[in-house]
Amino acid sequence: MTVATSYAPSAGLMDALQVTLLLMVAAGATAVVLVRARVRQVLVLSAYGLLLALLFLVFQAPDVTLSELTVGSVLLPAIILLTLAKVRKREE
Repeated sequence: MTVATSYAPSAGLMDALQVTLLLMVAAGATAVVLVRARVRQVLVLSAYGLLLALLFLVFQAPDVTLSELTVGSVLLPAIILLTLAKVRKREE
């Protein structure tokens, strides 16, 4: 008979990780608002989506993590960049 052991991080470590990620998400949201250059703002928005995905992963929501990775980090920035490119073509 074998006993399966699993690694479970301590509650204090998880709390510290959650608080750290929450602070990073707050800083990322502020950075998205404060950046004025459009393309840079889209890149910061993509990084913000990655931070949110990490936060959801730490809060043990893998389904929401995958959705955020797909939509918040890839699709939304791609759509915004394509829109900016199309608007620039019309301005020329």
